[in-house]
Amino acid sequence: MFTPPLDTLLVFMIGTPAIGWVIHKKGYPKVQGIYASAGLLVAAYFLYGLSREVSEKGIVLITGPPPFNPPLGACLQIDVFSVFMTMVYIIIGLFTTVYSIKFMERDSGLTEYYTLMLGMVAGMTGVVFAGDFFTLFVFWELMCLTSYALVAFRKQKWESIEAGFKYLIMSAAGSATILLAMSFLYGMTGTLNFAALADRLANTSSEGWLYITLALVIVGFGIKAAIVPFHTWLPDAHSAAPSPVSAMLSGVMVPTGACVLIRILLLVFSSAQPAWQMTLAIFAVFTMFGGNLMALLQNDLKRLLAFSTIAHMGYIVFGFAIASPEGLAASLFHIVNHAVMKSLLFLCAGAFIRQTKTRDLRKLKGIGKTMPMTSAAFTIGTIAIAAFPPLNGFWSEMMIITAGVRAEMIIFSALMLTNVALSVVYYFRLIRIIILEKPTKVSKKATKAPVLMLIPILVLAFLCVFIGVYPVPYIDASSKAAEAMLNIGAYIDVVLRGL
Repeated sequence: MFTPPLDTLLVFMIGTPAIGWVIHKKGYPKVQGIYASAGLLVAAYFLYGLSREVSEKGIVLITGPPPFNPPLGACLQIDVFSVFMTMVYIIIGLFTTVYSIKFMERDSGLTEYYTLMLGMVAGMTGVVFAGDFFTLFVFWELMCLTSYALVAFRKQKWESIEAGFKYLIMSAAGSATILLAMSFLYGMTGTLNFAALADRLANTSSEGWLYITLALVIVGFGIKAAIVPFHTWLPDAHSAAPSPVSAMLSGVMVPTGACVLIRILLLVFSSAQPAWQMTLAIFAVFTMFGGNLMALLQNDLKRLLAFSTIAHMGYIVFGFAIASPEGLAASLFHIVNHAVMKSLLFLCAGAFIRQTKTRDLRKLKGIGKTMPMTSAAFTIGTIAIAAFPPLNGFWSEMMIITAGVRAEMIIFSALMLTNVALSVVYYFRLIRIIILEKPTKVSKKATKAPVLMLIPILVLAFLCVFIGVYPVPYIDASSKAAEAMLNIGAYIDVVLRGL
C-alpha cells in the first residue's frame, strides 16, 4: 500500500461505515467517535515509527515496481517536513474527533461525519507525502471532496448548502487551474515527478511557459490557502460548518494549501525564485490587511475567527516568501501555533453556540460568568493569537517579522507588525464581550460545556501556555522541517540517483 500511518487512516475511514451499521443496530452512537479517535491514535503510533526511519535515512521513497517507478510512475517521498505536518494533522484531528463525540450527538449521519473526518486527515497526509503531481492531485481531491461535504454537513440549513456550494465552485476552479498547470509542466518535461521536474526545469529555455505555469500554480493553490483575493469562500465555509469542522479547516487544512505551494515553488520553480518571492510577499500583505480589517467589522463570532484565519495566512505566506531557513522555520512554527490557537478558539466558540444557539456576539456578552472554564480557555487562546508574551503566538509571529528584517524585507516586516497591532483591537474586543460585559438574557441561560468537549479545550489551552513558556523543542522541529524543504539536492538525488 502506501505507508503505515496513511494506510491506517484509509483503513479506518473505509471501516467506519461498517462500524456505523453495527452501531445503528445496537444503538451506541458514541462508539463511532471512539473508533475514529482510535484510528488517529494508531496512525500517530505508526507515524512515530516512520519519523524514526526518516531521521535515519533523511528521505523515505516508496514506489511501485518498474515501469511504475519514478520518474514516470507515481511515488511517495517522505522527509522531515512531511512527518512534521502530518503530526499536526493527526493531533488536531484527534482533538476535534474527541470533541465531536459530544458536540455532534444531536446530529444525524454520524457515520458519514466520521468517515469524512478521517478521509480529510488522510487526504492532507497524502498531499504532504506525495512525490509527484499525480499522487498529490489524487489526495488533494480526497481532501477537497471530504471538506466540501463536511461544510455542507447540516444540509437542513440553507446557510450550509450555500456555503458548501460556494466552496465547491471556487475550490473546483482552483483544482482545474492546478490540473492545467500540470499539463503545461508535463508538456515541457515529460514527467510529473517533483524531483525530475526540478532537474529538468533548472535550466529551461521555455521561460514564457514557465512563468505562465508559475502563475497558475500560485492561483490554484492560493485559493485553498485563502490568499486575498481568492479568499471569499472561507468566511462562509467556516461559519456554516460544524465547529469541529471549522477547527480542522482553519487549523490545518487551509495552511496545507500554503505548504504545498511553497514546496512546489522551492522544488520546481527555483529558477524563478525572485519573481515568486516578491509575488507571494505582495499577496501576503493584501491577505493580512484584508483579514484583519474585515474581522474588525464582524458581530458573528465564527465569521470573525474566519477572517482572523485569513490574516494569519498572510503571516504564514510572508514567512514562506522570505524563503530563508529562518523564514520557513518561522512560518512552520506559526502553522503549529495557529493550529493550536485557532482550533482552541473554534472549539470554544462551538461550546458557546451549543449552549446558547447563537453566534451573535451581542447576545453572547458576559457568557464568561455562566461558562467560566470555556471562557477562561477562550481568553488564553485570544491572548495567545494576539501575540502577547509569553504565550505561543508571540514567538512565531515575532520570528517571521525578524526573518523579514534579516532578509532586508523591512517594509513587509513593518506592515506585518502593523497588522499584528491592528488585530489586538478585535481580539481584546472579544475578551471584553465574553468576560467583562454584563450577561444578556441569552448568555444567562447557558450552562457549562460537557466534559468530553472541555477536555480538548483545556488541553489546547494548556498547549498555548506550554509552547509559549518552552518553545525551544518546537522551534527546533520547525527548523529541521525547514532544512528538509531547502535540501533540494538530496530530494532530487533520492529519485534520480538514489534508486
